[in-house]
Amino acid sequence: MSRRAILTAALAAVALPCAAQAQDLVITNATLAIGDGGSPIEQGTVVVRGGKVVAAGAGVAVPAGMQTIDGTGKWVTPGLFTPMTDLGLWDVEAVDTSNDTEADDSPFNAALDVSPALNPSSQHVAISRAGGVTRATVAAFNGKSIFAGQGAAIDLAADATMLMKPRAFQFVELGEAGAKLAGGSRVAAHVALRNALREAKELAALPAGSQRQSDAMLTRPDALALAKVLDGSEPLYVGVERAADIRSVLALKGEFPKMNLVLVGASEGWLVASEIAAAHVPVITMPLHDLPDTFETLAATQSNVGRMTKAGVKVAIGMFTGGNQPRYAKQQAGNLVALTKLPGAAGLTWGQAFAAISSIPAEISGYGGKAGVLAPGAVGDVVLWDGDPLELSSAPEEVWIDGVKQPLENHQTRLRERYKDLDRTYLPKAYDW
Repeated sequence: MSRRAILTAALAAVALPCAAQAQDLVITNATLAIGDGGSPIEQGTVVVRGGKVVAAGAGVAVPAGMQTIDGTGKWVTPGLFTPMTDLGLWDVEAVDTSNDTEADDSPFNAALDVSPALNPSSQHVAISRAGGVTRATVAAFNGKSIFAGQGAAIDLAADATMLMKPRAFQFVELGEAGAKLAGGSRVAAHVALRNALREAKELAALPAGSQRQSDAMLTRPDALALAKVLDGSEPLYVGVERAADIRSVLALKGEFPKMNLVLVGASEGWLVASEIAAAHVPVITMPLHDLPDTFETLAATQSNVGRMTKAGVKVAIGMFTGGNQPRYAKQQAGNLVALTKLPGAAGLTWGQAFAAISSIPAEISGYGGKAGVLAPGAVGDVVLWDGDPLELSSAPEEVWIDGVKQPLENHQTRLRERYKDLDRTYLPKAYDW
């Protein structure tokens, strides 16, 4: 057998299965969360046909001849959408050869695109899918530049076609981290950002084949990547925390009116919530980043999300990386519901909290009305839970992505089953202790 034939056979043996055929299904009598910010609906029904949601709500007629699941005592929701994750970029975080989250020694920065490195067979993807996560965006970490590169939108289906959209956004780090990367100060970080945007603008204006200025600091690929940020076709996600830095970022809208900004982090966002809302800039944040552990987060509080939402800011829960796994999104959202019971705190209603991990991140990511919601025409991402999904003890019983039932088995579940009823007969005496 030739080397090519051997390689082909080996790849076929380890490859993920191709996308399965979508199934038509109906779930009835469940507590139904549409995902649009509204309250849960008792005795709800959702109908999925051809991989798309056909209907969802109370009193929905069940089409004849369709598979029907009785959801009595259970909850049904759209799949969770978690933005700003590192899903599919690493296997073992401490093993460099399995970790593609950053490129410290690369001559490129803004041009870096995570898409070719995404691994749909990663156990982190399988574990997140078992936790009810059906879609996400993926971003790399910064290497030695304020620009981390271009993120991607993915689905978590158990097949080889996880990439929904490559080069979905550009990420730039400002604040304390950006200052360190740029040479030691926020001044340097903002000069680096504006110079990069200027060079990208100049390159975009040149006729094909023209030579750039010899003093250009960006590589040509980096400049071409940033040109998409200038015309608004690729959103610019900006990592920033303190209120003063947020104001500086919002000022970019005046200089570059077509720029599509998204704030990431914004721990002190509540202090400038009215200004963020007026600029129509959405926020992706982690509610439990609530301790003043740096000078740029002195005003951090768990009430940050609730106060920004009350001011009219569109806020999504995200930033799940490393051990902070995307499946914990529901716990973060549930904490915000609990905050409404604490005097002086600002939390979210149940519907608002669930929207922050479903429809709002989908909308920020460019999939408004198409994902994170059970509405006619949306993707058939459906999760059947054994209880209230924002309660810590609840878990998915079934997950469908694009109408395809997904396996929930992963390395963790296999280890659980292996050691749950372990025969201790032949254990060494040391284990008797």
